[in-house]
Amino acid sequence: MTDIHAHADTAPDSNDESVAEPAALLSGKDFWSTREGTGIRSMVLTDGPHGVRRQGGEADHLGLNQSLPATCFPPGAGIASSWDPALMREVGNALGREARALGVDVLLGPAINIKRSPLGGRTFEYLSEDPRLTGALAVEYVRGVQSAGVGTSVKHFAVNNQETDRMRTSAEVDARTLREIYLPAFERVVKEASPTSVMSAYNAINGVFSSENRWLLTELLREEWGFDGLVVSDWGAIKDRAEALAAGLDLEMPGTGDAGTEAILQAVRDGRLDRSVVLASVERLRTLAERTAPIADADMAALDLDAHHALARRAAAASIVLLRNENETLPLRAGQRVAVLGELAVAPQYQGGGSSHVSPTRVDLPLDELRVALGDEHVVYAAGYSRAGADDSEGLRAEARATAASADVAVVFVGLYEEDQSEGFDREHLDLPVAHVALIEAVAEVASRTVVVLSNGGVVTLEPWHDKVDAIVEGWALGQAVGSALADVLTGAANPAGHLAETIPLALADTPAFLNFPGEQEVVRYGEGVFVGYRYYTSVDRAVRYPFGHGLSYTTFGVDAFEVEAEGADAAIVRVTVRNTGERAGSDVVQLYVAPAPSAVRRPARELGAFAKVTLEPGESATVSLALERRAFAHWDVRAARWRVDPGTYRVELGRSANEIVAVRELPLAGDVERPAVLSLESTVKEWFGHAIVGPVLTQSMMDNATPEQQAAAEANANALKMVESMPMGQFARFPGVEIPEEALEQLIALSVSAAAPAAAGSVA
Repeated sequence: MTDIHAHADTAPDSNDESVAEPAALLSGKDFWSTREGTGIRSMVLTDGPHGVRRQGGEADHLGLNQSLPATCFPPGAGIASSWDPALMREVGNALGREARALGVDVLLGPAINIKRSPLGGRTFEYLSEDPRLTGALAVEYVRGVQSAGVGTSVKHFAVNNQETDRMRTSAEVDARTLREIYLPAFERVVKEASPTSVMSAYNAINGVFSSENRWLLTELLREEWGFDGLVVSDWGAIKDRAEALAAGLDLEMPGTGDAGTEAILQAVRDGRLDRSVVLASVERLRTLAERTAPIADADMAALDLDAHHALARRAAAASIVLLRNENETLPLRAGQRVAVLGELAVAPQYQGGGSSHVSPTRVDLPLDELRVALGDEHVVYAAGYSRAGADDSEGLRAEARATAASADVAVVFVGLYEEDQSEGFDREHLDLPVAHVALIEAVAEVASRTVVVLSNGGVVTLEPWHDKVDAIVEGWALGQAVGSALADVLTGAANPAGHLAETIPLALADTPAFLNFPGEQEVVRYGEGVFVGYRYYTSVDRAVRYPFGHGLSYTTFGVDAFEVEAEGADAAIVRVTVRNTGERAGSDVVQLYVAPAPSAVRRPARELGAFAKVTLEPGESATVSLALERRAFAHWDVRAARWRVDPGTYRVELGRSANEIVAVRELPLAGDVERPAVLSLESTVKEWFGHAIVGPVLTQSMMDNATPEQQAAAEANANALKMVESMPMGQFARFPGVEIPEEALEQLIALSVSAAAPAAAGSVA
């Protein structure tokens, strides 16, 4: 339990009720809005992240009630595969303008938790398994939304990677894993985009709930990262209102009547909470109200929703990943007879379930859009399966099989339904519905060419049917323009340019968190550490079906030049010239990975260091300059509690994906020059003999004082020192035959102190 009073700035006044009105402002008025008072207006906060979910009637949190129509853009799982921060900013701006028109002050997004396991129930909302890709996209989302005068709430802070028991589970994560995997995206957004608010998560971190975690909300977020916005709870996350306020959580949502206010006032009366803490939070609420001041003439009628739908279509097309395309099966060609199979072609799944569910302004159907693009006479359809149940699946499958046999190409639409992927629960497997797999296999047996189109908010296994089909299109969850976007890519009107933002494994058992997800008895141990996603697969050389960063195109790209130049001791600038060597315009993603120098800690084989998307006409080339800043080479030094760049030679790798490296350059870096350690009698034998200054002196002294027999024995048994290297020197020095005098040890300790002093001023923080 946090000592609330220990963080007070001034002595409490137990008789002072002047904070009653301000304290009341720190709890919501109702489900979606805040209270007004002391010159602060009421504000509306609502979901996000991929569309405005403004409920006009009775409110709820689980998506059970309808919301007002708004553009449903591709959810995180889709748009992250675009690898396009500029596109993300466009979408963010459109979201902000719609939020403003619907009277929303704060859009609850982006959702940027790392995809630790493909079973996570909200992976359709989250962006990526990589913090650098996630952070780059999230920065532009925040900039886009806030450019329209609407606030954002970056969520869920932090380590909210599962839905199972999310209200009480403690995520047990070591400091290095927190710093390298689960916190960097939040840090980058805070430092680069200045979000108006951050939302605390439901779960606990190492035994302390996020909403009452002073280290997380104050020491890290505010004091270390410099966040000056509002911290709001996830809906219903707070366990102790006064503890949460003291920890740094300003606004409790939704409203709890007067319960939260009374808890704050009682803590002030008891001297456990200083009134200045209350007033500071109220001022942050006031700042939020000022930053999101409403525009009088903003309304949906004034918006060009057709333009927003066109943006949703472009964003969805950019998010589609062409996984497989044998014998140039795609794009579909004019005049081909195309069999469209699968009920998802007429009743598409384009978002997940839960609090982010959007009521779209319209929905494009894949079958309708393919008929428009190819001509009605060239497209035939059969359902193949029914969402309603399996009773008629065999008959529907037989009809689809016959339809496929009569066509030049069969396009099979399969995927997951909203009840398969939603907030509130995690998935139990990676399988597609049985009827969907049966349809794929039945069609592949008779069709001349088979294309599988996936609609799934989370990763699904492509086994055992992968090798039986000619092309696979990963559609993820694409938002309301799902049909037109898929038609654009399938027919070649748009060249596929998406790349996987998460790995598709061969089996669930291959995934790094398999043995530790979702935990047990209210605890989940992050035993895989920093080896999340592709960091794990590449480090252990584990085969995957499709790696992080993979994505095919209808054109080809080559590299004309690849140059790496060090900048100072711990950074580099990289220049890559990319050429479109094919016959179609297209977009490529330049992916730079960094392989570490030798290190005292275990590091992934490679980590994404930088990326850029470039669009080129046939034959056109462009040179991309990418900065690899200090953090691209650093790891979190747990002992020193800071980032460290090891001296040594790094490898800068140019990849088509995390698995396919096409060019490598070596990069020597001076890194961080560490001052020698100050030794003590508790320091180990290994630390003493390994000390740059003391070690050689100690070794020479012991050899000088040894008998010829002892010297010969030491030289003959090279492993003798290893047997005692973990022993404290004070204990080792008393061993018979060793017996290092106490005064000699004191002199050597003093030598280590003097050796450390000159370098202290130049050490790297």
